[in-house]
Amino acid sequence: MSQWHPLFLCYYIFMNEKTKVTLYTDGACSGNPGPGGYGAILVHVDSNNIKHEKEFSEGYQTTTNNQMELLAVIVGLEALKKPCDVTVYSDSKYVVDAFNNRWIDGWIAKGWKTANKSPVKNVELWKRLLKAKDNHDVEFIWVKGHAGHEYNERCDSLAVSASKKNSLKTDIL
Repeated sequence: MSQWHPLFLCYYIFMNEKTKVTLYTDGACSGNPGPGGYGAILVHVDSNNIKHEKEFSEGYQTTTNNQMELLAVIVGLEALKKPCDVTVYSDSKYVVDAFNNRWIDGWIAKGWKTANKSPVKNVELWKRLLKAKDNHDVEFIWVKGHAGHEYNERCDSLAVSASKKNSLKTDIL
């Protein structure tokens, strides 16, 4: 077994480190279903300690809160151009628990059925989310909504504003 030169090993590890990104998300809906929107913010601090932020939001004529929560995460992940280490902060137990409690693994194993054998809602969005997170290492963290968390509050504002625009999209997919 050959040994790697220490400098090459450091170079190899550095070149293969994934960029660390934080994704904050929220969804909003007036009525359920009703007009709704999502807000997402990607945050990255580069090697020069400069913070980069990118905001996303969009509104839809008829949607649900859960659909907007999912779409916020999807849009944020789809915006990433290379594999990243992503920490997702969401106030949606629906989204966070699906991964942290491995509900999604059970749904897939059961052919997109819940524990009580009813169809999983929003299957196409869940599939799109799985595809969007496929190249990334993603950790989901739940934050309490409307509790003063700076980025969660900003995402909520983006989502609510998007849901109130005059020109709302008609279809999520």
